Amino acid sequence: MRTAKSSSTFSALLVLTLGFAGSAIAAGPGPDTENGRYALSPTGDGVLRLDTRTGAVSTCSNSGAGWACYAVPDERAALDAEIGRLQADNAKMKADLAAREPTVTGKIEEPMPKSDSLRKNEPKAAESPRRIEIPLPSDRDMDRMMSFLERAWKRLIEMANRVQKDASGKI
Repeated sequence: MRTAKSSSTFSALLVLTLGFAGSAIAAGPGPDTENGRYALSPTGDGVLRLDTRTGAVSTCSNSGAGWACYAVPDERAALDAEIGRLQADNAKMKADLAAREPTVTGKIEEPMPKSDSLRKNEPKAAESPRRIEIPLPSDRDMDRMMSFLERAWKRLIEMANRVQKDASGKI
């Protein structure tokens, strides 16, 4: 189902195509390279025109004064220009780097020994045997610990009895 806009676009395309064909016939037979130079594709608001010889793309639309074609910006040319600029930049940087003197003098091929400057040097096992001495608790310390555990156990039992009485309702 065609709408009024698509049929008017189609008719405009037909008129444009016939106009190109009519001008080619009126001009007489051209060289073989002139035949089929432009490829046209309909768009929403006009025609997209491709110049098959140069690759230039234009959008053509029918304004109130008639048909007008405007060139579509070519992003490929901009990309090629940027790539060329970056390649020249890269070549210049490589030349600058090659012209510099080496910054490291007296370089050796073997790796440097790893050491931690903040760590204290500990005596080797052969120099002094390592001994860990843990003093055993005295009898007084043991008595204090046992009395603490007995009091904690008694408190725990008393707490359990209170909870049981509260739960049975015998306060």
